Amino acid sequence: MPNRISTPLTINGMTLRNRFVRSATHEGLASREGVYTPELAAVYERLGRAGLGLVVTGHAFVSPEGRAGRNQAAADSDGCIGPWRETVDRVHASGTKIVLQLAHAGGAAADAASAVGPSPFVSGRNRPPCREASAGEIAHIVRSFAEAALRAKRAGFDGVQLHAAHGYLISQFLSGFYNHRSDAYGGTPENRARLLLEILGAVRTEVGRDYPVLAKINCEDFAPGGFSAAECIRLCRELERHGLDAVELSGGIPEAGPLLSPVRTVDPQPDGPVYYEECARELRRGLSIPLLLVGGVRDAAAAERLLAEEICDGVSLSRPLIRDPEIVRRWLAGETARSTCVSCNGCFRPILTGRGLFCPRDQRGARNHDS
Repeated sequence: MPNRISTPLTINGMTLRNRFVRSATHEGLASREGVYTPELAAVYERLGRAGLGLVVTGHAFVSPEGRAGRNQAAADSDGCIGPWRETVDRVHASGTKIVLQLAHAGGAAADAASAVGPSPFVSGRNRPPCREASAGEIAHIVRSFAEAALRAKRAGFDGVQLHAAHGYLISQFLSGFYNHRSDAYGGTPENRARLLLEILGAVRTEVGRDYPVLAKINCEDFAPGGFSAAECIRLCRELERHGLDAVELSGGIPEAGPLLSPVRTVDPQPDGPVYYEECARELRRGLSIPLLLVGGVRDAAAAERLLAEEICDGVSLSRPLIRDPEIVRRWLAGETARSTCVSCNGCFRPILTGRGLFCPRDQRGARNHDS
């Protein structure tokens, strides 16, 4: 039986040495200003040495009002470029590619006073509703994504990924759960997709056609009136026509609850389907660009099956790599052991106290991060 997980994958000229991708995960290790720190650079270097084909960074905010939280990386000024370049060089030294994820938190931004969304809505407890973004603010957001993408290219990143999932700003515009506008950016699915298409067009203008541009998109929101699987499939095919190079399929928004959120607390069963497999299977039939799938892959056999059945072209991992950063290297070497990640989300709690991202079930990891 062919070992598909170890075969190369090319995305618009960017060739990955294998089919494993580290999906964007917020590390909480940037400085207060959002600049890459030595600790954050070390995380990416370690992931590169672990044998992955591609590392997608944690989300980087494209403008200050779009910042999601403390110690999030920034992409809003040229001051980011120097530390980025040093980090990129360290990852490239291991043979791994690295892509910068660009994001705007929209109505879920850390600063509630400046938060804007497609329509007013409340994100979290004890917060006022966000404001509806004006036409001028939308134009500013589009420019901010394009300028950030150009900075990424100048720093040597192998590409950029647009964060259009998980209830962040682009996802908010795509979703009828959040978007109740009656202008050109609301109402029909086509209008709700307008912001993403404008961002993609502006990014392409800045970085050129030969620079890889990816997008992370929900298969659906799993919330009443939210973005649906049918809308996802239509949108991804439209994005391909507008020059997108690859889709990473995820799912859920925070309001979907713990069982269906982007970091759902359901531990996938051995030999069972992974989280978004059904939508990926349908999407893959009409998509010519590579499809990456994240969520619920806990062993090499599942990854191999997804590739063999042509459900996706690349397999993305997040929490299993937090639990065991070396697991991909062992899978590629032929080990069959299942990840010991139990999907408890305890790995995200240390971020709240500024200790970064690690699995607290691993006491050695906890001691290393506390020291």
